Amino acid sequence: MPAITVDDVLVLPRLPRLDEATTRYRPLRRLTTAPTGYEGEGFPVRRAFAGVPLSELDPFIHLDQMGEVDYAPGEPKGTPWHPHRGFETVTYMIDGTMDHQDSNGGGGTITNGDTQWMTAGAGILHIEAPPERLVMSGGLFHGLQLWVNLPRTAKMIAPKYQDIRGREAALLTTPDGGSLIRVIAGTVAGHDGPGSTHTPINLAHVTLQPGAQLDLPWQPDYNALVYVLAGRGTIGTDRRPLQSGQLAALSAGDAIRVTADADQDSNTPAMELFILGGRPIREPVAHYGPFVMNTREELMQAFEDYQKGRLGVIPAERLPHTS
Repeated sequence: MPAITVDDVLVLPRLPRLDEATTRYRPLRRLTTAPTGYEGEGFPVRRAFAGVPLSELDPFIHLDQMGEVDYAPGEPKGTPWHPHRGFETVTYMIDGTMDHQDSNGGGGTITNGDTQWMTAGAGILHIEAPPERLVMSGGLFHGLQLWVNLPRTAKMIAPKYQDIRGREAALLTTPDGGSLIRVIAGTVAGHDGPGSTHTPINLAHVTLQPGAQLDLPWQPDYNALVYVLAGRGTIGTDRRPLQSGQLAALSAGDAIRVTADADQDSNTPAMELFILGGRPIREPVAHYGPFVMNTREELMQAFEDYQKGRLGVIPAERLPHTS
C-alpha cells in the first residue's frame, strides 16, 4: 500500500501530546462491516457506508474502497461515461493508475497517492478508466472514491476539477513516530491539506505501525468516521476491536484514539486507516443514482436535464467508433 511514504518519519512535524485529563476522546457510536459489490464495468468494491444512517455521515454520502485487486493482463476495468449533479467526487488512488476525463475538458492521470477532486455542481459527464498500458500489463489497483455533499447554495455552481498530487499532502507523525498521517483536505492539528472544499471537512490517510497509538485532535463540531483499509486494532479509550473493512462512526468529542494491534497479518505490515469528518450540512437529502439534491422535484429535473444533454456532451474524440 505505497501511497506517499517517507524514509524517516522522525523528520516530520508531530501531533501535540494530548492531556489525558481534559481530552474528550470520541466513543464508538456504530461499527459496521462493508459488504462487497461491483461498480462501473465490473471492478470490485467494498461499500464502506452501507448500513450507516445519512445523519451520521453528513456531509458525506457514499464511500467505496476500490480493490485491493491484482489484475491479470486484459482484466483492469473502469466506468463508462456517466453524469453527476449536486455533490463532489473525490477519488484517492492508493496503488495503481486511473485516467479521468470530463465533459468540461478537465481530467488527467492519478497514481500512487494522488487525488482527483471533481465538483459536479450544476452537472457534468465524466469517465474513469485504467490507461491502456495498464489494461495490457495488468497490475495492482487500490483506491477510494468518496462523495461529498454540497449545501443547497452550492448545488448549482459551475463544475470544477482539482488535480492533487500525493506529494502536496501535509505529512505528520505522532510524538513517538509510530504513524504517518497524510492530510489530503481540511486541517489536522493546525496542518492544512491541499484539497479545496465547499463543505468544511477533513480527509486523512494514516499508516499506524504495529502496537502504535494515534491520538488525533479533531474539531468538536465535525462528525468523525474511521474506515480500516487494512490491518486490525482498537478504537477509543475502551479499546473496541476494529479490523479491515470496518467503519467506526464516532460520537461527540475533540479527539480520536486508534491503537494498532502489536501482531498484524504477514501480508499487512501496518494498520491503514482512512479518517474523515466534517461539519454537518443538516439539509434534506434526495439521492438517486448519480444525483444528490434536496428534493424529489430537483432529482426529476436533474434526470430531465441529463436526458436533454444539458449536463454536457461526450467529447467527439471519445465517442465509440461506428461502421
